[in-house]
Amino acid sequence: MSSVNSLQELLIDEVKDIYDAEKQLVKALPKLAKAATNPELKEGFNQHLEETKNHVARLEQVFEILGEKPKGKTCKAMQGLVEEGSEAIDLDGPDAVRDACLIGAAQRVEHYEIAAYGTVRTLAETLGLNDAADLLQQTLDEEKKTDETLSEIANTVNEEADLVAEETEKTE
Repeated sequence: MSSVNSLQELLIDEVKDIYDAEKQLVKALPKLAKAATNPELKEGFNQHLEETKNHVARLEQVFEILGEKPKGKTCKAMQGLVEEGSEAIDLDGPDAVRDACLIGAAQRVEHYEIAAYGTVRTLAETLGLNDAADLLQQTLDEEKKTDETLSEIANTVNEEADLVAEETEKTE
């Protein structure tokens, strides 16, 4: 465990963590998009990939405000969440059920990011780093919107998955 002796150091440490998390996500989202069969879900993953690239760029601006070089610190939480996404990709079953599983994995990622961005935004506000706080708030707003979009897509996908399950039960 590294030593963190001030809120400023904690903020830098947390920004390094979320920076690594976003970079992991840039690599994972194309795989999720490829695995998705629902066109709306596939498009949602591709759109979030572009947003995530912007999140990385915003974090680089935050590093600049903090007088730090953009550098990540391994985000173990995102590693686990990405692994769960890989398990969803490999799920053997009807497409709609796998899509429902992909949505669940993606929403867990979004909820982690919402928590992380809320934390770093509040730290930046406390330290009077309003420019950094504003950048972090922009990303937090986008993460919340992505979560809402995934919930909307889930309504359709879950209904499809339920119908597939009912049809499978009838034929057995």
